[in-house]
Amino acid sequence: MNSIEYAGEIARELDRTVRAITPAEAERLCDLILQARRVLVAGAGRSGLATKACAMRLMHLGLDAYVVGETVTPPLGPADLLLIGSGSGETAGLVTIAEKARAIGARLALVSIFPQSSLGRLAEVVVRIPAPTPKAPAGGGATSVQPMGSLFEQSLLVFLDAVVMRVMERKGIDAASMFERHANLE
Repeated sequence: MNSIEYAGEIARELDRTVRAITPAEAERLCDLILQARRVLVAGAGRSGLATKACAMRLMHLGLDAYVVGETVTPPLGPADLLLIGSGSGETAGLVTIAEKARAIGARLALVSIFPQSSLGRLAEVVVRIPAPTPKAPAGGGATSVQPMGSLFEQSLLVFLDAVVMRVMERKGIDAASMFERHANLE
């Protein structure tokens, strides 16, 4: 395959994967976001980049959204939501953060391949993205032409963008108003 053919296959894989997400799980995640005083996001590697992109868009919506570990991130409290993106659901640092969040009394949501993972057992809401991962071969039979966890990470980004759009819809916010909170020192 050439690069354009690979791009087409990636787009088809993304379409199949995000269409397999359970709508009720997605709606429950939107509920938690809308109920939260603050939304803090966490993830490692490329999954972390996808969650950071989500925090940025939630901020553009006017929500208090932060990335765990950044210098300007406020403390997590009982009225807050911790949203974690983790393909395996077993990343040790994220499990530690999730355990602390639960001890604080915060709500916890996870987007993962494995709902029954360590993180999944801690989370109030789990959204399953059925993508393959080399870290855990029992990925439900999903396959990909892409290396490593690329399909999960891309699906996570697309799914979280869709969640932002649903939150926009439920709050009655249009895209034009989001530019009021867009960076202007570029």
